[in-house]
Parts: sequence; structure tokens; C-alpha cells
Amino acid sequence: MRTPIERVLQNKNDCCGCSACFAICPVSAIRMSEDEEGFLYPEIDQSKCIGCRQCQRTCPVKAADENKE
Repeated sequence: MRTPIERVLQNKNDCCGCSACFAICPVSAIRMSEDEEGFLYPEIDQSKCIGCRQCQRTCPVKAADENKE
């Protein structure tokens, strides 16, 4: 069994709020929650996450970071 991930991005400020991670999750472990300023941010339900990392692979911010390397 894969290890569940804690969050899609390490820094909340890096999230663009596109909901791609939410849409791609095969087990509906991600929900988009509104923060105190009204921005949507993904939250992962650790009890549902299967650690497939599809959320990280589909994230435009994570993909841009990987292309820089």
C-alpha cells in the first residue's frame, strides 16, 4: 500500500486554486475548502488517500517546478 500524502503543495501560497487535484483524485480524497480570505485550497482526507500522487502530477504549479529542474 502506498503512503498517503499530506498535501498537494508544501506552501499554501503556491496553490492557484484550479481544482485540478480535486478533479483527478480517483478516490475523492481531496476537497476544496475556502480559507479565511475566500480562496479555495485543497485539503486531503488522509483516511481516503491511497498515495497515488495523481494530484501532484496534474498540478500546474508542481509541473512547472519539475520543468525548471
